[in-house]
Amino acid sequence: MKIGLIREWKEPADKRVALSPNQCIQFQSLFPMVQLVVEKSPARTFLDAAYLEIGIPVVEDVSDCDILMGIKEVPLDKLISDKTYLFFSHTIKAQSYNRDLLKTILKKNITLIDYETLVWPQGGRILGFGKWAGIAGAYNAFLTWGKKTGQFDLPPAYVTNNYQESMHLLSALNFKKTRIVFTGNGRVAEGIREVLEQMKLKECTPQEFVSQPPKSSHFTQLTSWDLFHRKDGGPWDIQHFYKHHSDYCCEFDNFFQNTDILINGMYWEDSMPPLFTVKDTQLPHFNIQVIADITCDVEGSVPITLEATDIFNPTFGWSKTQQKKVEPYGEDTIDIMAVTNLPTELPKNASEEFGSLLLEHIFPLIIHGDKSAILDRATIASNGKLTSNFSYLKNFVNG
Repeated sequence: MKIGLIREWKEPADKRVALSPNQCIQFQSLFPMVQLVVEKSPARTFLDAAYLEIGIPVVEDVSDCDILMGIKEVPLDKLISDKTYLFFSHTIKAQSYNRDLLKTILKKNITLIDYETLVWPQGGRILGFGKWAGIAGAYNAFLTWGKKTGQFDLPPAYVTNNYQESMHLLSALNFKKTRIVFTGNGRVAEGIREVLEQMKLKECTPQEFVSQPPKSSHFTQLTSWDLFHRKDGGPWDIQHFYKHHSDYCCEFDNFFQNTDILINGMYWEDSMPPLFTVKDTQLPHFNIQVIADITCDVEGSVPITLEATDIFNPTFGWSKTQQKKVEPYGEDTIDIMAVTNLPTELPKNASEEFGSLLLEHIFPLIIHGDKSAILDRATIASNGKLTSNFSYLKNFVNG
């Protein structure tokens, strides 16, 4: 068996990789019968030379590999027929912008295993960069706040490319009486919380957040239980909520006037009510000045997230009076950070954590066998067809 770590061709180039050089050494120790190569890349956070120094071949042609592993979607013209690929395909929600990707995968008889669909038999994702999206997104929230208020100037996280240094920079700042809300309770929220706790900001309950005047910088976390309530006044039930989103209303309006920075890390679907409406931003008590929309569903849970941005141009403004997108950092603006590939801001840290999960949980299944059928359940396409678990995408593929 021969496995290739492929170059990230999608633009802007993602700097992450499935295994760091040190993890390649671990791989060779664990699986000496498997050959590992790395596709040459000018943008990867770990330089080609770092792999060559430890004896990992760096090649221009990976067409002789059996399995190809990347991070982001592979451009159509770079897909090699009859191979097995692992990457984040962003197709399982029938994302229209990737319809051609899935059609080409089927046409080229590619076996596609999506990292997002690798789950334990009892449920729960095995892999993901959600925590690092939360960390980078929270950092960007404060970077944006510094520019908005003129209080300080932080370097972008991709410049430091070091988690500890980024946290040191944040911890040295004085945020006075800044009021922060973050949403969600998954891996993204875990990353957001880690940053806020590293900054030693005070946490309070949602009730305390809206009822007590601030004495210092503080934050609160809002989960679906805090945000959504049944229209008929019935009791909260998480399973009922997931099945009947339309029966619920959002009560985030209770937090408008008490929030300076909103860090949005909640899971969202089209059937769920947004956190607020576009018109709400005109209200005199809508005091949110910065939104870090890590969820980044365009016109989704944050309806003024009009587009996804990238790490080099992360922020745009929303004029409350003109009710339209404008340049950021104006007196009248809500400034929205909506970077769609946040983990690539800290690619070394994110890659190392991802690679450790691959080494522990996924490579043994690939190489020694998969008795729990974890890989089978995660396979979207095989033998030119959608697998049974993903047959619901047939109409999507056919347009």
